[in-house]
Amino acid sequence: MNTQPTLAKEGGTTGNPGEVQPDGANGLKAGLKNRHLSMIAIGGVIGAGLFVGSGSGIAAAGPAILLSYALVGAMVVFVMRMLGEMAAARPSSGSFSAYADQALGRWAGFTIGWLYWFFWVVVLAVEATAGAVILESWIPAVPQWAWALIVMVVLTATNLGSVASYGEFEFWFAGIKVVAIAGFVVIGLLAVFGVLPGSDNPGAGFAHLTDAGGFFPMGAGAILTGVLMVVFSFMGSEIVTLAAGESEDPQRAVTKATNSVIWRIGVFYLGSIFVVLTLLPWNDESITEKGSYVAALDSIGIPAAGQIMNVIVLTAVLSCLNSGLYTASRMAFSLGQRGDAPASFARTNGRGVPVTAILSSVVFGFVAVFFNYWRPDDVFAFLLNSSGAVALFVWLVICLTQLRMRKIILRESPEKLVVRMWLFPYLTWATAAMITFVLGYMVYDGGSNREQVVLSLLVAALVLAIGIVKDRLRKPSETGEPSDTIRVDT
Repeated sequence: MNTQPTLAKEGGTTGNPGEVQPDGANGLKAGLKNRHLSMIAIGGVIGAGLFVGSGSGIAAAGPAILLSYALVGAMVVFVMRMLGEMAAARPSSGSFSAYADQALGRWAGFTIGWLYWFFWVVVLAVEATAGAVILESWIPAVPQWAWALIVMVVLTATNLGSVASYGEFEFWFAGIKVVAIAGFVVIGLLAVFGVLPGSDNPGAGFAHLTDAGGFFPMGAGAILTGVLMVVFSFMGSEIVTLAAGESEDPQRAVTKATNSVIWRIGVFYLGSIFVVLTLLPWNDESITEKGSYVAALDSIGIPAAGQIMNVIVLTAVLSCLNSGLYTASRMAFSLGQRGDAPASFARTNGRGVPVTAILSSVVFGFVAVFFNYWRPDDVFAFLLNSSGAVALFVWLVICLTQLRMRKIILRESPEKLVVRMWLFPYLTWATAAMITFVLGYMVYDGGSNREQVVLSLLVAALVLAIGIVKDRLRKPSETGEPSDTIRVDT
């Protein structure tokens, strides 16, 4: 059994006793504070997709979209509980990829790790372009491609500084999102009941939930259509389990984040969408024309609602870019440590920053941005669709991994099982079945949903084939337990 390299506290070094470290390979540093982890955990479930994409979901399912959000939210809560169980027992920079490595085999960790990395570098291009569109509307003298370049460069510099720099930026980004949504929910509810001073909204209470064709105006089947439209806006919840590896108390951070995921999803997703649906009839044209949140703010009479929401969306975009680059680089770092990526990916500088892993992720992100401007309808569309279902693949792998990882933890270190999945193994199997059903329904639904699943499966099959070949060619001395599990010396 390989010994586990330790995660040094700020200013320290890491490594196995007697092991020769490559130049600059001092290891990750525990530079994230508890307040950083708390805000990363809270803000991790609030992406730009919530602000931008919720209007189309409302138009497709009506008030029943609340049930779609509730179903996907419950699925995410269960997946996070499983991941929290494993991460609290074995904090790791590779999170679910490292656990899949240990529980299912090297091929599984390799495959899901690279797919997850691929997902996030494509997201970098999407978010950089989204941010550039907003910034160009404010300062048209600077072209859109230049804004995309600027935001990518700035956030790359932030991640190259130190993990504390990433944590500090994300603390404020997430803080703005949290305050904005909390304020939206409070002000919206006051307007719903007609007690907001100066509001233009008539204060119809809950009448709008049923006064435009009932709660299921498009039929009960629209709930599943809504599920397909909202499921990807939840991606990012798992980031805190990667970041926890660089905190001073990973076990406490993971436990706290796992326990709080229920109210976070309840308030930020269900709460804010509920406010939109009670302020306006679901079929109000302004919801799709302006966006659900802007339409709701306009109905209250908030001046410059569109610009206010643009600031919030830009913050969400920058937050997603910041976390996406961090997440992709840490997954690349973990793959490098396990021999599934170039060894240079696992090297860190004196500040504990995996420079090569960050720059490699940024390079691919820049390439994706370039394709988004040069060939948006074919090359970039392929990148987007071929990574579209990766979120569901990751959640499914987490379920299958936890089924076996529970036995490993109980056998090797039962005292570390401080977070437990509810109703194990029944709820784990039920969650895996739900995810599989959603993937199957995407294929049945056809159109872009089917294309996303098929292309993502093709890319996954290619990465899996590479992983299997690499595993068979691996030297006997390289096999055994992965060694990227991180712990903090006390």
